[in-house]
This record gives sequence, structure tokens and C-alpha cells, in this order.
Amino acid sequence: MTPRAGARPRAPREKILSLRRAVARRRLLKRRGRKVVFTNGVFDLLHVGHVALLEKAASFGDILIVGVNSDGSVRRLKGPGRPIVPLAERMEMLAGLRSVDLVISFTEPTPARVIERLRPDFLVKGGDYRHSEIVGRETVESGGGRVVTVPLRRGRSSTDLIRRALVAARAESRGRRR
Repeated sequence: MTPRAGARPRAPREKILSLRRAVARRRLLKRRGRKVVFTNGVFDLLHVGHVALLEKAASFGDILIVGVNSDGSVRRLKGPGRPIVPLAERMEMLAGLRSVDLVISFTEPTPARVIERLRPDFLVKGGDYRHSEIVGRETVESGGGRVVTVPLRRGRSSTDLIRRALVAARAESRGRRR
């Protein structure tokens, strides 16, 4: 697969930027007429549902920027046992995906400030969100952008993976005791 218009292949670590640098890159892309797509999430245990969402999100524009919740933000949202994978590793895995052009992190519970600064042309979220509940929707739409929800793959979530891993670990533990 060739890179989308305006994107050049980058090493994963080159794709990870501070918000300040991402905003500067966004301004340059806007001047060049490129359409910027933004999505965000925890991405704790990367799975096929994440990959499908990111590929679909990338199809809406030229450049896909992914916002990732910081470790502290994840703990506040998901509880003390999360994240399982530290922020730096989550960002590097996302940056390694062909569909992802830039990765940034944020410490707040929501990406509202990031969306306000980036002003993407498209804001993409999974179909588990109602359009009216999507953080940043008003900011994007007031700037002429579009907010899009895409269907999720059923039974594909980090929480589901954690449950399956716990069941497998218990079964393995019982098997060793016999």
C-alpha cells in the first residue's frame, strides 16, 4: 500500500510529536490543502478493532493524527490496574501502523484541548459514541469540519482481551497444579 496523498513513509519514532509540534505541522498541512483526520483513545492493548478503526479513520483524509491518553489519564478513566502498556510503548505501536501519520499524547480526561488546538477537518470515533456526546464535536463542526462515527468490531476491545487473558491464565494455573 502506498502512503496517502501528502504523507511520506516515516520511521515510527518520527511520527510521535508534542502537541505544539503537531499544531505547527497541522498549520502547514492546511496551507497545502491537506485534509487532517483526528481520532483518540487509550489504545491499551492494541487489537484488530483498533486497527480497523484507524484504517477507516485514515480513509477520510490525507493525514491521520491519533491522540493517546497519558498513563495518569487512563488510570483516572479505567481504574488503578490500567494502563497495562505504558504510554511510550502504546504510542510507538500506533506509530508503527501504516494508517497512522502522527501520534500525540494528552494528560486531560478528554481530548477537548487537543481538538481545539488542532482543528481537524474530520473527527472520527467508534460507533459506541452517540454523535451528540463526542467531545470536540462542536469545535470541529463550527470550523466546517465533519464528525464521523464508524462501526466497531463486536467483541473486540481491550477489556475483552483482558478478560480472555485472565480466563486463560486461570486455566493454565489450574493445569499446572494437577
